[in-house]
Amino acid sequence: MKCVIAGGNVKVLGRAVHSLSRIGDELYLEPTESGLSLRAVNSSRSAFAAFLFAPLFFQLYEPGSAGPDTELFRCKVHMKSFLGVFRSLPSLEKSVGKCLILLKPRASRLVLQLHCKHGVTKTHNLAFQECERLQAVFDTQRCASRLCAPARLLAEAVVHFPPTLAEVTLGTGTGGRISLRNYVEDDAEPSKTMVTELWLAEDEFQSVAVAPGSHITFCLKEFRGLLSFAEASNLPLTIHFDKPGRPVIFTLDDTVLEVHLVLATLSDLDSSSQGPSTNGVSHLPAPPDDFGDDLESYMAAMETSEGCSEGPPSPTFPLRTPQPAKSKPQEEEEEEEEEGAVPGTPPHKKFRSLFFGSVMTPGRPGPATTQEVLAEDSDGES
Repeated sequence: MKCVIAGGNVKVLGRAVHSLSRIGDELYLEPTESGLSLRAVNSSRSAFAAFLFAPLFFQLYEPGSAGPDTELFRCKVHMKSFLGVFRSLPSLEKSVGKCLILLKPRASRLVLQLHCKHGVTKTHNLAFQECERLQAVFDTQRCASRLCAPARLLAEAVVHFPPTLAEVTLGTGTGGRISLRNYVEDDAEPSKTMVTELWLAEDEFQSVAVAPGSHITFCLKEFRGLLSFAEASNLPLTIHFDKPGRPVIFTLDDTVLEVHLVLATLSDLDSSSQGPSTNGVSHLPAPPDDFGDDLESYMAAMETSEGCSEGPPSPTFPLRTPQPAKSKPQEEEEEEEEEGAVPGTPPHKKFRSLFFGSVMTPGRPGPATTQEVLAEDSDGES
Protein backbone atom coordinates (compact mmCIF):
# COMPACT_ATOMS: atom_id res chain seq x y z
CA MET A 1 0.00 0.00 0.00
CA LYS A 2 1.26 3.44 -0.94
CA CYS A 3 -0.49 6.77 -0.59
CA VAL A 4 0.50 10.42 -0.69
CA ILE A 5 -1.42 13.16 1.15
CA ALA A 6 -0.73 16.73 0.09
CA GLY A 7 -1.41 20.21 1.39
CA GLY A 8 -4.11 20.80 4.01
CA ASN A 9 -5.23 17.16 3.91
CA VAL A 10 -2.18 16.26 6.00
CA LYS A 11 -3.66 18.23 8.88
CA VAL A 12 -7.06 16.58 8.31
CA LEU A 13 -5.40 13.18 8.66
CA GLY A 14 -3.67 14.39 11.81
CA ARG A 15 -6.98 15.52 13.31
CA ALA A 16 -8.48 12.11 12.55
CA VAL A 17 -5.63 10.36 14.37
CA HIS A 18 -6.07 12.68 17.36
CA SER A 19 -9.78 11.82 17.44
CA LEU A 20 -9.09 8.07 17.24
CA SER A 21 -6.52 8.33 20.02
CA ARG A 22 -9.38 9.09 22.43
CA ILE A 23 -10.89 5.69 21.64
CA GLY A 24 -8.22 3.01 21.90
CA ASP A 25 -4.54 2.18 22.27
CA GLU A 26 -4.20 0.56 18.84
CA LEU A 27 -4.83 1.94 15.37
CA TYR A 28 -6.14 -0.43 12.70
CA LEU A 29 -5.18 0.37 9.09
CA GLU A 30 -6.95 -1.32 6.22
CA PRO A 31 -6.43 -0.30 2.59
CA THR A 32 -9.42 -1.12 0.39
CA GLU A 33 -10.58 -0.26 -3.10
CA SER A 34 -12.94 2.25 -1.48
CA GLY A 35 -10.13 4.04 0.32
CA LEU A 36 -7.93 3.87 3.40
CA SER A 37 -9.74 2.93 6.60
CA LEU A 38 -8.47 3.92 10.05
CA ARG A 39 -10.29 2.36 13.00
CA ALA A 40 -10.04 2.04 16.76
CA VAL A 41 -11.92 0.31 19.58
CA ASN A 42 -11.55 0.76 23.32
CA SER A 43 -10.56 -1.99 25.74
CA SER A 44 -14.06 -2.48 27.13
CA ARG A 45 -15.59 -2.78 23.64
CA SER A 46 -18.02 0.04 24.36
CA ALA A 47 -16.69 2.52 21.77
CA PHE A 48 -15.75 2.05 18.11
CA ALA A 49 -14.67 4.69 15.60
CA ALA A 50 -13.86 4.45 11.90
CA PHE A 51 -12.56 6.98 9.36
CA LEU A 52 -12.69 6.09 5.67
CA PHE A 53 -10.64 8.34 3.37
CA ALA A 54 -11.71 7.99 -0.25
CA PRO A 55 -9.08 7.74 -3.02
CA LEU A 56 -9.86 11.35 -4.03
CA PHE A 57 -8.56 12.47 -0.63
CA PHE A 58 -5.04 11.46 -1.68
CA GLN A 59 -2.70 12.82 -4.30
CA LEU A 60 -1.74 9.21 -4.95
CA TYR A 61 -3.50 6.10 -3.67
CA GLU A 62 -2.39 2.52 -4.39
CA PRO A 63 -4.09 0.01 -2.08
CA GLY A 64 -1.82 -2.81 -3.22
CA SER A 65 -2.60 -6.11 -4.83
CA ALA A 66 -4.26 -9.22 -3.47
CA GLY A 67 -4.26 -12.78 -4.68
CA PRO A 68 -7.37 -14.66 -5.81
CA ASP A 69 -7.82 -16.27 -2.40
CA THR A 70 -6.48 -13.49 -0.20
CA GLU A 71 -7.47 -9.94 0.69
CA LEU A 72 -5.46 -6.76 0.87
CA PHE A 73 -2.97 -6.61 3.70
CA ARG A 74 -4.15 -4.92 6.89
CA CYS A 75 -2.34 -4.22 10.13
CA LYS A 76 -2.45 -2.46 13.47
CA VAL A 77 0.09 -0.21 15.16
CA HIS A 78 0.42 1.31 18.60
CA MET A 79 -1.63 4.47 18.75
CA LYS A 80 1.08 6.44 20.55
CA SER A 81 3.62 5.63 17.84
CA PHE A 82 1.33 6.77 15.03
CA LEU A 83 0.09 9.77 16.99
CA GLY A 84 3.65 10.94 17.56
CA VAL A 85 4.03 11.61 13.84
CA PHE A 86 1.05 14.01 13.85
CA ARG A 87 1.26 15.30 17.40
CA SER A 88 1.73 18.99 16.55
CA LEU A 89 -1.14 20.00 14.28
CA PRO A 90 -0.05 23.66 13.88
CA SER A 91 3.39 22.45 12.78
CA LEU A 92 1.83 20.17 10.17
CA GLU A 93 -0.02 23.05 8.60
CA LYS A 94 2.95 25.41 8.56
CA SER A 95 5.86 23.18 7.60
CA VAL A 96 4.64 19.92 6.00
CA GLY A 97 3.98 19.94 2.26
CA LYS A 98 3.01 16.30 1.83
CA CYS A 99 2.97 12.98 3.66
CA LEU A 100 3.88 9.57 2.25
CA ILE A 101 2.47 6.41 3.87
CA LEU A 102 4.07 3.18 2.70
CA LEU A 103 3.16 -0.26 4.03
CA LYS A 104 5.92 -2.87 3.66
CA PRO A 105 4.57 -6.29 4.72
CA ARG A 106 7.81 -8.18 4.03
CA ALA A 107 9.87 -5.78 6.11
CA SER A 108 7.14 -5.56 8.77
CA ARG A 109 7.37 -1.80 8.69
CA LEU A 110 4.93 1.04 8.19
CA VAL A 111 6.85 3.99 6.80
CA LEU A 112 5.60 7.56 7.19
CA GLN A 113 7.53 10.36 5.53
CA LEU A 114 6.82 14.03 6.13
CA HIS A 115 8.20 16.23 3.36
CA CYS A 116 8.75 19.62 4.97
CA LYS A 117 9.89 22.99 3.76
CA HIS A 118 13.53 23.72 2.87
CA GLY A 119 14.02 20.14 1.65
CA VAL A 120 13.70 18.52 5.09
CA THR A 121 12.28 14.98 5.13
CA LYS A 122 11.27 13.25 8.37
CA THR A 123 11.00 9.47 8.12
CA HIS A 124 9.26 7.33 10.74
CA ASN A 125 9.54 3.53 10.62
CA LEU A 126 6.81 1.96 12.75
CA ALA A 127 6.52 -1.69 13.66
CA PHE A 128 3.11 -3.22 13.01
CA GLN A 129 1.21 -6.42 13.56
CA GLU A 130 -0.93 -8.21 11.01
CA CYS A 131 -4.46 -8.24 12.32
CA GLU A 132 -8.07 -9.22 11.82
CA ARG A 133 -10.65 -6.99 10.20
CA LEU A 134 -12.34 -4.81 12.79
CA GLN A 135 -15.89 -3.73 12.08
CA ALA A 136 -18.94 -2.88 14.17
CA VAL A 137 -22.13 -3.90 12.39
CA PHE A 138 -25.09 -1.55 12.75
CA ASP A 139 -27.90 -0.05 10.73
CA THR A 140 -28.65 3.64 11.14
CA GLN A 141 -31.91 3.22 9.20
CA ARG A 142 -33.38 1.21 12.08
CA CYS A 143 -32.84 3.94 14.65
CA ALA A 144 -36.08 5.57 15.81
CA SER A 145 -34.55 9.03 16.31
CA ARG A 146 -32.26 11.16 14.19
CA LEU A 147 -30.68 14.58 14.75
CA CYS A 148 -28.49 16.65 12.45
CA ALA A 149 -26.77 19.76 13.72
CA PRO A 150 -23.74 21.95 12.99
CA ALA A 151 -20.76 20.66 14.95
CA ARG A 152 -20.20 24.12 16.42
CA LEU A 153 -23.66 24.05 18.05
CA LEU A 154 -22.93 20.82 19.90
CA ALA A 155 -19.37 21.87 20.73
CA GLU A 156 -20.63 25.08 22.34
CA ALA A 157 -23.20 23.01 24.25
CA VAL A 158 -20.78 20.48 25.78
CA VAL A 159 -18.33 23.21 26.79
CA HIS A 160 -20.64 23.89 29.77
CA PHE A 161 -19.77 20.48 31.21
CA PRO A 162 -16.52 19.96 33.15
CA PRO A 163 -13.71 18.05 31.38
CA THR A 164 -13.84 15.36 34.07
CA LEU A 165 -17.50 14.52 33.38
CA ALA A 166 -17.76 10.89 32.29
CA GLU A 167 -21.31 10.57 30.92
CA VAL A 168 -23.94 12.89 29.50
CA THR A 169 -27.65 12.31 28.87
CA LEU A 170 -29.28 13.45 25.65
CA GLY A 171 -33.05 13.76 25.84
CA THR A 172 -35.99 15.00 23.80
CA GLY A 173 -38.83 17.25 24.92
CA THR A 174 -41.98 18.79 23.54
CA GLY A 175 -41.80 20.88 20.40
CA GLY A 176 -38.67 19.11 19.16
CA ARG A 177 -36.49 20.56 21.90
CA ILE A 178 -33.27 18.68 22.74
CA SER A 179 -31.65 18.61 26.18
CA LEU A 180 -28.15 17.79 27.39
CA ARG A 181 -27.67 16.97 31.06
CA ASN A 182 -24.84 15.53 33.11
CA TYR A 183 -25.61 11.99 34.22
CA VAL A 184 -26.10 11.49 37.96
CA GLU A 185 -26.12 8.12 39.70
CA ASP A 186 -29.41 7.12 41.31
CA ASP A 187 -27.74 6.66 44.69
CA ALA A 188 -25.98 10.05 44.62
CA GLU A 189 -26.82 12.48 47.41
CA PRO A 190 -28.86 15.40 45.98
CA SER A 191 -27.34 17.88 48.40
CA LYS A 192 -23.80 17.08 47.15
CA THR A 193 -24.55 16.78 43.43
CA MET A 194 -24.42 19.58 40.89
CA VAL A 195 -26.72 19.16 37.89
CA THR A 196 -26.10 21.03 34.63
CA GLU A 197 -28.83 20.93 31.99
CA LEU A 198 -29.35 22.97 28.85
CA TRP A 199 -32.04 22.97 26.18
CA LEU A 200 -31.64 23.53 22.45
CA ALA A 201 -34.55 24.68 20.29
CA GLU A 202 -35.59 22.70 17.23
CA ASP A 203 -34.73 25.53 14.84
CA GLU A 204 -31.08 25.36 15.91
CA PHE A 205 -30.79 21.93 14.25
CA GLN A 206 -30.64 21.21 10.54
CA SER A 207 -33.13 18.35 10.96
CA VAL A 208 -34.96 16.78 13.90
CA ALA A 209 -36.85 13.49 13.77
CA VAL A 210 -37.06 12.12 17.30
CA ALA A 211 -39.42 10.09 19.44
CA PRO A 212 -40.87 12.37 22.17
CA GLY A 213 -39.62 11.60 25.65
CA SER A 214 -36.69 9.44 24.49
CA HIS A 215 -33.29 9.72 26.15
CA ILE A 216 -29.87 8.05 26.06
CA THR A 217 -26.75 8.27 28.22
CA PHE A 218 -23.31 7.84 26.67
CA CYS A 219 -19.62 8.65 27.32
CA LEU A 220 -18.61 12.24 26.77
CA LYS A 221 -14.88 11.69 26.30
CA GLU A 222 -15.15 9.95 22.91
CA PHE A 223 -17.91 12.32 21.81
CA ARG A 224 -15.70 15.34 22.49
CA GLY A 225 -13.00 13.88 20.27
CA LEU A 226 -15.35 13.54 17.30
CA LEU A 227 -16.79 17.00 17.92
CA SER A 228 -13.32 18.55 17.72
CA PHE A 229 -12.72 16.93 14.35
CA ALA A 230 -16.18 17.83 13.00
CA GLU A 231 -15.91 21.45 14.12
CA ALA A 232 -12.45 21.89 12.61
CA SER A 233 -13.63 20.29 9.36
CA ASN A 234 -16.85 22.35 9.33
CA LEU A 235 -19.00 19.26 8.84
CA PRO A 236 -22.54 18.72 10.22
CA LEU A 237 -22.89 15.91 12.74
CA THR A 238 -25.75 13.41 12.56
CA ILE A 239 -26.84 11.44 15.64
CA HIS A 240 -28.80 8.20 15.26
CA PHE A 241 -30.21 6.65 18.42
CA ASP A 242 -32.95 4.43 19.77
CA LYS A 243 -34.03 3.37 23.26
CA PRO A 244 -31.63 3.28 26.24
CA GLY A 245 -29.22 0.38 25.93
CA ARG A 246 -29.16 0.51 22.13
CA PRO A 247 -26.01 1.90 20.46
CA VAL A 248 -25.85 5.56 19.53
CA ILE A 249 -24.21 6.25 16.16
CA PHE A 250 -22.58 9.55 15.22
CA THR A 251 -21.82 10.10 11.53
CA LEU A 252 -19.99 12.63 9.37
CA ASP A 253 -20.30 12.52 5.60
CA ASP A 254 -18.28 14.29 2.94
CA THR A 255 -17.33 13.59 -0.67
CA VAL A 256 -13.90 12.25 0.36
CA LEU A 257 -14.56 11.19 3.94
CA GLU A 258 -16.90 8.99 5.98
CA VAL A 259 -16.76 8.92 9.77
CA HIS A 260 -18.68 6.70 12.18
CA LEU A 261 -18.54 6.66 15.95
CA VAL A 262 -20.53 3.95 17.75
CA LEU A 263 -20.96 4.25 21.51
CA ALA A 264 -22.68 1.99 24.00
CA THR A 265 -25.46 3.61 26.01
CA LEU A 266 -26.65 3.21 29.56
CA SER A 267 -29.13 0.37 29.85
CA ASP A 268 -32.56 1.15 31.22
CA LEU A 269 -34.19 -1.60 33.28
CA ASP A 270 -37.56 -0.97 31.70
CA SER A 271 -36.31 -1.02 28.12
CA SER A 272 -33.99 -3.98 28.64
CA SER A 273 -36.93 -6.10 29.80
CA GLN A 274 -38.71 -5.47 26.50
CA GLY A 275 -38.23 -7.45 23.32
CA PRO A 276 -35.10 -7.75 21.18
CA SER A 277 -33.53 -4.75 19.51
CA THR A 278 -34.76 -3.05 16.40
CA ASN A 279 -31.21 -2.02 15.58
CA GLY A 280 -28.28 -4.25 14.78
CA VAL A 281 -28.12 -7.69 13.22
CA SER A 282 -28.37 -9.78 16.36
CA HIS A 283 -31.77 -10.70 17.76
CA LEU A 284 -31.20 -12.84 20.81
CA PRO A 285 -33.84 -14.03 23.27
CA ALA A 286 -34.55 -11.93 26.34
CA PRO A 287 -32.07 -12.46 29.19
CA PRO A 288 -33.05 -14.37 32.31
CA ASP A 289 -34.44 -12.56 35.33
CA ASP A 290 -31.18 -12.82 37.25
CA PHE A 291 -29.21 -11.12 34.49
CA GLY A 292 -30.36 -7.60 33.70
CA ASP A 293 -27.70 -6.62 31.16
CA ASP A 294 -27.68 -8.59 27.92
CA LEU A 295 -24.59 -6.84 26.63
CA GLU A 296 -24.30 -8.21 23.12
CA SER A 297 -27.89 -8.39 21.95
CA TYR A 298 -27.66 -5.31 19.81
CA MET A 299 -24.03 -4.78 18.83
CA ALA A 300 -22.01 -7.02 16.57
CA ALA A 301 -18.59 -6.90 15.04
CA MET A 302 -16.80 -7.59 11.92
CA GLU A 303 -17.26 -8.99 8.49
CA THR A 304 -14.57 -11.65 8.06
CA SER A 305 -12.83 -12.80 4.93
CA GLU A 306 -14.32 -16.25 5.46
CA GLY A 307 -17.75 -14.75 4.81
CA CYS A 308 -20.66 -14.13 7.12
CA SER A 309 -24.00 -15.51 6.06
CA GLU A 310 -26.03 -13.89 8.80
CA GLY A 311 -26.95 -10.22 8.79
CA PRO A 312 -26.60 -7.59 6.08
CA PRO A 313 -23.19 -6.17 5.10
CA SER A 314 -22.06 -3.19 7.09
CA PRO A 315 -23.35 0.11 5.69
CA THR A 316 -20.32 1.87 7.12
CA PHE A 317 -17.62 0.76 4.74
CA PRO A 318 -18.39 -0.88 1.38
CA LEU A 319 -15.87 -3.68 1.03
CA ARG A 320 -15.34 -6.40 -1.53
CA THR A 321 -17.63 -9.42 -1.33
CA PRO A 322 -15.95 -11.93 1.01
CA GLN A 323 -14.87 -15.24 -0.47
CA PRO A 324 -16.67 -18.33 0.90
CA ALA A 325 -14.59 -20.56 3.06
CA LYS A 326 -14.92 -23.46 5.43
CA SER A 327 -16.52 -22.78 8.73
CA LYS A 328 -14.20 -22.68 11.67
CA PRO A 329 -14.76 -23.48 15.34
CA GLN A 330 -15.58 -20.64 17.66
CA GLU A 331 -14.43 -20.05 21.20
CA GLU A 332 -15.49 -17.53 23.79
CA GLU A 333 -13.31 -15.38 25.96
CA GLU A 334 -13.94 -13.94 29.36
CA GLU A 335 -14.89 -10.28 29.72
CA GLU A 336 -11.95 -7.97 30.26
CA GLU A 337 -11.31 -6.88 33.81
CA GLU A 338 -12.89 -3.54 34.69
CA GLU A 339 -9.63 -2.09 35.89
CA GLY A 340 -8.23 -2.53 32.37
CA ALA A 341 -10.77 -0.16 30.88
CA VAL A 342 -9.77 3.14 29.35
CA PRO A 343 -10.23 6.04 31.79
CA GLY A 344 -13.54 7.74 31.17
CA THR A 345 -15.21 4.53 29.97
CA PRO A 346 -18.29 3.53 32.00
CA PRO A 347 -18.39 0.30 33.99
CA HIS A 348 -19.30 -2.82 32.02
CA LYS A 349 -22.35 -3.59 34.13
CA LYS A 350 -23.99 -0.30 33.21
CA PHE A 351 -23.34 -0.07 29.51
CA ARG A 352 -23.98 -2.44 26.67
CA SER A 353 -20.77 -3.57 25.08
CA LEU A 354 -19.78 -4.17 21.48
CA PHE A 355 -19.56 -7.74 20.23
CA PHE A 356 -16.38 -8.28 18.28
CA GLY A 357 -14.88 -11.13 16.33
CA SER A 358 -11.57 -11.61 14.64
CA VAL A 359 -10.17 -13.94 12.03
CA MET A 360 -6.86 -14.09 10.21
CA THR A 361 -6.90 -13.91 6.42
CA PRO A 362 -6.52 -17.32 4.70
CA GLY A 363 -3.07 -17.99 3.38
CA ARG A 364 -1.32 -15.89 6.01
CA PRO A 365 0.43 -17.08 9.17
CA GLY A 366 -1.44 -16.87 12.40
CA PRO A 367 -4.18 -18.64 14.34
CA ALA A 368 -6.76 -20.27 12.12
CA THR A 369 -9.67 -20.22 14.51
CA THR A 370 -12.30 -17.54 14.70
CA GLN A 371 -12.24 -15.75 18.03
CA GLU A 372 -15.17 -13.90 19.48
CA VAL A 373 -14.76 -11.43 22.29
CA LEU A 374 -17.91 -11.53 24.36
CA ALA A 375 -18.77 -9.32 27.28
CA GLU A 376 -20.96 -10.99 29.92
CA ASP A 377 -22.73 -13.36 27.52
CA SER A 378 -25.67 -14.74 29.45
CA ASP A 379 -26.43 -17.53 26.96
CA GLY A 380 -22.87 -18.37 25.98
CA GLU A 381 -23.81 -18.23 22.31
CA SER A 382 -22.77 -15.93 19.52
